Amino acid sequence: MRFLAEVELDSGDIIKAHCPNPGSMMGLKDAGLRVWLERNDDPKKKLDYGWRLIEMPDGAWVGIDTNLANRVVGEGLAAAEISQLASYDTIRPEVKYGTNSRIDFLLRGDGCPDAYVEVKSVTLSRQTGLAEFPDSVTARGAKHLHELAKVAQNGQRAIMLFLVQRTDCTRVTLAADIDPTYAAAFDMAANAGVEVICHAAEIGAQGIIFGAPLSFLRRP
Repeated sequence: MRFLAEVELDSGDIIKAHCPNPGSMMGLKDAGLRVWLERNDDPKKKLDYGWRLIEMPDGAWVGIDTNLANRVVGEGLAAAEISQLASYDTIRPEVKYGTNSRIDFLLRGDGCPDAYVEVKSVTLSRQTGLAEFPDSVTARGAKHLHELAKVAQNGQRAIMLFLVQRTDCTRVTLAADIDPTYAAAFDMAANAGVEVICHAAEIGAQGIIFGAPLSFLRRP
């Protein structure tokens, strides 16, 4: 069932955990993978555990909580760790724009055009060292690209920021075979002036923080 996972604990008990990832989780939900859970002490929530991390057989870490991506990127923006956006000193999250949309971050700075930043969490990898987005068809993602294209055409900055929540990738590309409509929308947005920024997330048992820039390949 979507958003639920059955996990066998070290004790042998099998529990249900919340899976905070709306994608297909391709390559990340195979039986036998070692996962990390967070205990939930909120009595208002139905499940006692939330699934947060995967420890891959080769030692790589994957963060599956898509809700954390904006928080991690927000910390990177606040610390001016994104060189292309370091000149902005005002960061506003979740601002309405376009047609019934919200931009993840609206940035403002003296002498700078407004910058609209859309964040996408990337967890798919089917080739060594290469992260891919999306891992399933995303009509919502295509809509965001169309909205960003309009922003760029109006003379403001529009940025698609891919945060790779796995430690075994150095490059990012599109999974055009999974969602050709998204890939077509991406091409349209790029031609309209939408910028692409990719960064890694540093992941471990103690948490996730904003990491180094990664290269983007339009075609792998």
